[in-house]
Amino acid sequence: MNTREFLNIIHIAERLKDTPRHCTTSKRRVESVAEHSWRVSLMASLLRGEFPDIDIDKVVNMCLIHDLGECFTGDIPTFDKTDQDRDTEDALLKEWIDSLPKEVADYMKALYAEMDAQDTKESKLYKALDKLEALIQHNESPIDTWSENEYELNKTYAFENVEFSEWLKELRKEILQDTIDKIDSEKPDVQKFMEELDRLHTTNMGAERIKKNLNLSCDDVVLWCRQRIVDKNADIYRQGKNWYIKIAGCEITVNAKSYTIITAHKT
Repeated sequence: MNTREFLNIIHIAERLKDTPRHCTTSKRRVESVAEHSWRVSLMASLLRGEFPDIDIDKVVNMCLIHDLGECFTGDIPTFDKTDQDRDTEDALLKEWIDSLPKEVADYMKALYAEMDAQDTKESKLYKALDKLEALIQHNESPIDTWSENEYELNKTYAFENVEFSEWLKELRKEILQDTIDKIDSEKPDVQKFMEELDRLHTTNMGAERIKKNLNLSCDDVVLWCRQRIVDKNADIYRQGKNWYIKIAGCEITVNAKSYTIITAHKT
């Protein structure tokens, strides 16, 4: 590999510095794929003493290259990624690797084949750390940046990937406890939500949708919703960007930032 070939590889990899992931840092900045890859690699390097029977240098290399395909497609959250997305990413990555100097291409192909097969301890450790780092980052990010499905995902994700290692199973339990503690400690202030109910509103389309969903004949949908929100029997909680109010067989969804009633439907 000559110096120009080396620089060309590095220039492609630089794209990951500008490729955002579906998570923020503890200070609310959207993280990049490069940052994720760096910390997964650091996690692997730190575990050298915990896994003496594993080639940690190989694991670090797997972690360093595992998301290079996103140089060409960007990052798609795992819960949104389709088989077609994966096929496209794999095809573009293969095309790029085939263009690299032979010694580099052969080494990368061998690593990716091992990572995909998930037969070796090295590949299993890489895969587990990749998923665990995402969970750790979510525990570090403000909870109001989480999407609704991530409350459950952070409790259930990646358990199957740590089954091969007692140490990793213990780490996953610690991460789960951090998730539970975070959800409990950062519960949104319902009282503050109630104090801002004067801001409650909806759109004409939203009002018509709510009337249809609930078979309402009233003219003032906002007033109807407000009366149920302030009912002492209402169950009010927040997930992600929305408040949810369950009362008397219906659920009302309110955007936490704008106080727009998004919808209401029967439960």
